Amino acid sequence: MSAYRTAGALGAAAATALVVLTPGTASAHGAVFNPVSRIAACYAEGPETPKSQVCKDLVADSGTQPLYDWNEVNIANADGKHQLLIPDGKLCSANREKYRALDWARTDWPATSVKAGAFGFRFRATAAHSGTMTVYITKQGFDPTKPLKWSDLDTTPVATYATSRTADNGYYNFTGTLPARTGRHVVYKVWQRNDSPEAFYSCSDVVYGSGAAAAAAPSERTIASGASKSTVSHHGHGGGEAIAPAGATSPAGSAAAPALAGGAAALTFAAGLVMFRTRRRAEER
Repeated sequence: MSAYRTAGALGAAAATALVVLTPGTASAHGAVFNPVSRIAACYAEGPETPKSQVCKDLVADSGTQPLYDWNEVNIANADGKHQLLIPDGKLCSANREKYRALDWARTDWPATSVKAGAFGFRFRATAAHSGTMTVYITKQGFDPTKPLKWSDLDTTPVATYATSRTADNGYYNFTGTLPARTGRHVVYKVWQRNDSPEAFYSCSDVVYGSGAAAAAAPSERTIASGASKSTVSHHGHGGGEAIAPAGATSPAGSAAAPALAGGAAALTFAAGLVMFRTRRRAEER
């Protein structure tokens, strides 16, 4: 093999290593709009002028930024290990301090009135990606005045939907079946990407029958008006954080990522150096 081919092969190997070793960024975001999730309901009211008491309290506690970032309740390194990474009482926030107010066990969250039977779920995706949405509901007898636990959820999903790389005008629409229940419940959604370890989570409050403060989803105008204040990068691509399992001292993979990126950079530098020296030798001849 000639020196030029050797240098070229090293350059290609370095480029491949750079692609493989450099940590990827999140690229799937959104929120449940039917039944309206807690964060979507508060964002719809307006981060600067919330109407319901619970949304006012959320802003007083956590500021307006969580609402402007309504499409980013995620864990970057979930990889299907949802119960390992999210402890009881932290399901709605995905164990992220930024969204801690979403875990409040209150009965005044804006809710969607529902009944047993077929239900049309609607998810607003600001970035579509392939994966699986699994939707659960709390068991009969659930106490909404207590923090939501994994054991509160019925193990049988009310809906499962395979998401594609495209969404219909920015929405995933699919049908599930709500079981017979009475009173107030929580619908819990897990969206696990299949091309990345990233996953998204949400809680939607529902009431069987009527009498609840009705939840409204954000309009497209509301979404557009708050986009400039969002810290979710690349217009819905990027952001999020890695979460450490219980008892771990650092997020899984966080220590390895800089080293891997550094290794890729070193390979790239080495390949460049080989090509430079090869050219110099050719010129000297």
